[in-house]
Formats: sequence, C-alpha cells, structure tokens
Amino acid sequence: MKSLSIAATGMIAQQLNVEVISNNIANMNTTGFKRQRAEFQDLLYQNLERMGAQTSDNGNIRPNGIQIGAGVKAGSVYRIGDQGNVVSTGNKYDVAIQGKGWFRVQLPTGEDAFTRAGSFALSPEGQIVTPDGYIVQPGISIPNTATDVTISKSGQVQATIAGQTAPQVVGQLELNTFPNEAGLEAIGDNLFIQSGASGQPTAGNPNSTGFGSLLQGFLETSNVNAVSEITSLITAQRAYEMNAKVITASDEMLQTTSNLR
Repeated sequence: MKSLSIAATGMIAQQLNVEVISNNIANMNTTGFKRQRAEFQDLLYQNLERMGAQTSDNGNIRPNGIQIGAGVKAGSVYRIGDQGNVVSTGNKYDVAIQGKGWFRVQLPTGEDAFTRAGSFALSPEGQIVTPDGYIVQPGISIPNTATDVTISKSGQVQATIAGQTAPQVVGQLELNTFPNEAGLEAIGDNLFIQSGASGQPTAGNPNSTGFGSLLQGFLETSNVNAVSEITSLITAQRAYEMNAKVITASDEMLQTTSNLR
C-alpha cells in the first residue's frame, strides 16, 4: 500500500509549508523583512511498465507506460526580494533603500554582514551603528558639536556644526549588491552573510547605476502581504487534511483486506 508513505510525504511537505508561512506572518512588522516561499519537487518514480518498450516481435512500441510516484519533497525555501513600502519615521538616522542594495555592517567577529533594515543610531563614540551596536561600514562618525545631520539620496552624510553656516561632509554611505541575493544566508537580527550561492558583493554609491537610492527619515517595511499569506495558509491546511484523508482511506482498505475470510 504505497499510498500510506506517499500521503505521509505530503503531510510532511505541507507541515514545512505552514512553518514558512507562519514565519512570514510573524515578521509582518519586521523592518526590511523579505518573505519566503517553499517550493516542492516530486520524488522518484517506479516504472511498472516502461513507456517506449517493445511489446511484440513485430516491433510494436508501448505508447504509454505505468509510473507510480513516491510522493513529494521540499526542493527549496527561497527568499523573495520585492521592495517593501517605505514609511516616514521622523528619525534622522533612519534610512530606507529604494531599489537594489544592502547596507554593510561589521560584526564583533570582524566579519561583514548585510541588511536592508536602516534603523540606525549613534554609538557613544558618535559612529552610525545598528540597533545592536554594529558599525555601519565604511564607518562614519558624527561630531559631538553637530546640530543637524542630513543624508542625501546618493548616501553623502553632512553635519551642520554649531557656529558654522555651511554643512560639513563627514562620510559616504555605500550599498552592496549580489549576483544572487536569494543565496544570502540569514543569521537573524535582520542580518545576512555572504554564502557560496550569493556570489561576491559589489560595492557602490547609492543612486548610481545598478544601485538604489536612500531616503532619510524613512524605513522599508516588510514585503509580506497578509491576504496572500492567509490564502496560502488555508491552501496548505486543506492539502494537509487531504493527505491525512488518504492515509485514513488506505487504512480502511487494509482493514477490509485483513477482515477477509
């Protein structure tokens, strides 16, 4: 009774599907979050009668065979990098990316991580950092005497110093792009690290060719669509129920067979 194991693979696959959807819904309000989607593949097939086989000495060919599938498996869970909405926060150190690109930050280990969440602040030393205190590269310090800070669409950071009329350029924010952004490895805290699948990062100034622009005082919201996720959740739940129904039906068939006298 192959249907028992086939339906079991279907239930396992839909369980994974629900877990991915639940993570999307849980991160509906996470800054810069990119939703994920599970993709599935069918398993190997058992050939009971192979198509194209010769059926007689006269050279007749079987046009259709008999193949029984073994079920389903998870192929991948990939991240969808659609642009999220941008919302005004009024915080001059909040920066949203419109278009392609990732901010680069330095982890305590010295490694580079990348993020789309531009909810920045100042460290005690005046450096622009993430909420966890990681320095935003290439490392920009705001003078203690600064009365205002502006960040242009091209990433130039200017500070207005007390007693001076003209703003002073104190640094340049950069963005990084990857050949395959879906291949970045998520490590939590809105951070990603480079992997063998993502390829090498390419750094450049915002608002230049191939890079997005920056918006000061804004944040990019999650790109999770609540209606789409709930619809996918209902579909996954019904698929799980139908696979469970197949197991119940297979069990009843086996019970009928075992009761034969």
